Amino acid sequence: MSLNTKFDELLDFPCAFPFKVLGVADDSLADQVVAVLQQHAPGDYVPTIKPSSKGNYLSVTVTVTAQSKEHLETMYTELGKIELVRVVL
Repeated sequence: MSLNTKFDELLDFPCAFPFKVLGVADDSLADQVVAVLQQHAPGDYVPTIKPSSKGNYLSVTVTVTAQSKEHLETMYTELGKIELVRVVL
């Protein structure tokens, strides 16, 4: 499935790409995000986690090394499948 993104026009691969994942405030969210990214881009990740102002949501930011447009699209798609996730930026 192609997401028809412009990543290939905007980025030179491989490149460091920060994924920002917004999801329900749950202690396991960051671990789930890192686990998905580890499957597609193994690395030693330390996510940055910030709660929303009301504490209902968490923002989890993880920077990965993306190898190609397809690689990025796959990671976006897989992150979006996490039940707690609401938005992937």
